[in-house]
Amino acid sequence: MKTRNIAVIGATGSVGRSVLEVCSLFPDLFRVRALAAEKNAEGLLGLGRRFKSELLVLADQDSSERLCRIAGSEFACRGGEEALLSLVEDPLNEEVVFASSGTGALSALIGALQKGKKVFLANKEILVAAGEWVMPMAQGNIIPLDSEHNAIWQCLRGEADSSVERVFLTASGGPFLHSPLEELREVTFERASRHPVWPMGKKISVDSATLMNKGIEMIEAHHLFGLPIGKIEAVIHPQALIHGMVEFTDGSIKMLYSKPDMKLAIMSAFGMGRRLVNPDPDLSPPGFPGVDLVFMEPDEERFPCLTLAKEACRLGGAYPPLLIGADEGAVNLFMEGRISFTDIAPTIERVLSSCPRGRPRSWMDALELVSWARERVLLG
Repeated sequence: MKTRNIAVIGATGSVGRSVLEVCSLFPDLFRVRALAAEKNAEGLLGLGRRFKSELLVLADQDSSERLCRIAGSEFACRGGEEALLSLVEDPLNEEVVFASSGTGALSALIGALQKGKKVFLANKEILVAAGEWVMPMAQGNIIPLDSEHNAIWQCLRGEADSSVERVFLTASGGPFLHSPLEELREVTFERASRHPVWPMGKKISVDSATLMNKGIEMIEAHHLFGLPIGKIEAVIHPQALIHGMVEFTDGSIKMLYSKPDMKLAIMSAFGMGRRLVNPDPDLSPPGFPGVDLVFMEPDEERFPCLTLAKEACRLGGAYPPLLIGADEGAVNLFMEGRISFTDIAPTIERVLSSCPRGRPRSWMDALELVSWARERVLLG
């Protein structure tokens, strides 16, 4: 089988590193030709040496200059948004993984799709903010990497669109699923960032604790699978063994059951419809003896961010990009100790209620709304 050249954007983050671990399991199938990150020069250099990549890119210009100094002539090093765009447009980079967070890589994603590249997407914010412009360009070239969306993608393969009744995205419920509501105001960032199942970055760990992450994923699923928000539901599943479910018109439900490990979703995506042979015994199925699968409807009094996300999707227009920006701003304030955990949802709601204008006319307009909402939170 021909070796495939892959570029990984967001290489130093948790998802990016899982992608690279999968590449290391199949060295004859995947060559990591290019790597990109935001600011982590030392981390990117180490990964470049490990995978013998040719090109390293840092979006932050100052960090890229540092990378060039410490790398010398060992790699081609570039920096800035234009460098990211040239990475995805390079014909030698046949496939591109978007494992970064935030909306900074949106123009690069659009560039990759315009070149007809196969894209593996683990970035939630891009589709929430600009899905109505991104998806018409996709032409079937976006494969989801997030465990929940990848599970739905697997369950939908071979099924007619008209046969889909509902899809369910599962959530562990985070660290405060059973905490008394009156105690949530005193929650610290350290406690909120301790996800009970998945190792994740700081911001997404807080989003998982508020269930905003699941609300954002619902909007993402709306774009990825072309489903109205009324056919997309979130369900609490603390064991995190079922990653997604699809209910069909005949009353049957497909579920994807596996260990909670991103590498399994990545292997599925990289197979592009064909199953790779898993060489890692640690990724074998969890088995069934003693398994007690629990599913619960989310309590939206406990998780008001989920309600806000669903309403933003229903309203559409400016509201989804405003949601992304307001959430980024509010979570930053919480991490800095400037607002409480229970202030996150009201802070976001205030920004959504002050929506400055109508529907964005382009993905550039959508990005401006993300920035406006982020700044609006910081201004109070």
